[in-house]
Amino acid sequence: MTNPNQTPTASGAGGAATIGHLVLDYARTIIGVVLVVTLFRTFLFESFVIPSGSMIPTLQVGDYIMVSKYSYGYSRFSFPFSPNLFQGRIWGAEPHRGDVAVFRFTKDTSVDYVKRIIGLPGDHIRVTEGHLYLNDQMVPCLAPHPYTALDESHVPMEGEACDEQLPASGGKGVVAHQVLKLMDDGAQNNTPDYVVPPGYFFAMGDNRDDSADSRFMGDGPKDLGFVPMENLVGHASRVFFSVESAHPFWQIWYWPVEIRWARIFRSIT
Repeated sequence: MTNPNQTPTASGAGGAATIGHLVLDYARTIIGVVLVVTLFRTFLFESFVIPSGSMIPTLQVGDYIMVSKYSYGYSRFSFPFSPNLFQGRIWGAEPHRGDVAVFRFTKDTSVDYVKRIIGLPGDHIRVTEGHLYLNDQMVPCLAPHPYTALDESHVPMEGEACDEQLPASGGKGVVAHQVLKLMDDGAQNNTPDYVVPPGYFFAMGDNRDDSADSRFMGDGPKDLGFVPMENLVGHASRVFFSVESAHPFWQIWYWPVEIRWARIFRSIT
């Protein structure tokens, strides 16, 4: 029996208030996660995937790499959408010769590149008959051996790999890493003597005959030239995942065999 003196309960309003609190809690959680991820990617580490074969054999197509953003300090390219808030770098540190670095392409700063830093300001760089010279000294490349690689189109590239001994900088020792040579002729293997200007660096791919890099100084759309230090994004430190992707994505039964298990968590040198 209903008590005529009882005040009605606003059950509909209470339910709406509860839903409103839930929506607000979810929104706060999502905003918090987005903020943490943005701060992490901006100031600490960011992941990139390797789309081409220009860094074979050091990096393979389908490698997912971790890049430390703090290694070289911060420029506007450290931030999402590259806002033009300031010029140069904050807490900037010069990279070491031999570092594998991610940076923005000189012709289009919306595009990320990954190459090895070969020359620093004041260095003389040239390639003669396929041999790299740094400050008029030929860089040794030891233990040559046959090597076959697959590029981003799964086309085999047969050549010779060797262990390049690149003089480092800033008190570090020699940086030993593999490079791949397919030929000894062509413009990329016979260059002028380049002198790296202040505030720039000279970058090359480890796949020396299949890399658009600082050896190309023209006005072509793929010519990299000298790279401003401001364009640095970070130091590539480790491969955290790698997949071959030789089969269509929907063929899920190939996924386990396409993972390159031996490359997971591999250090990049």
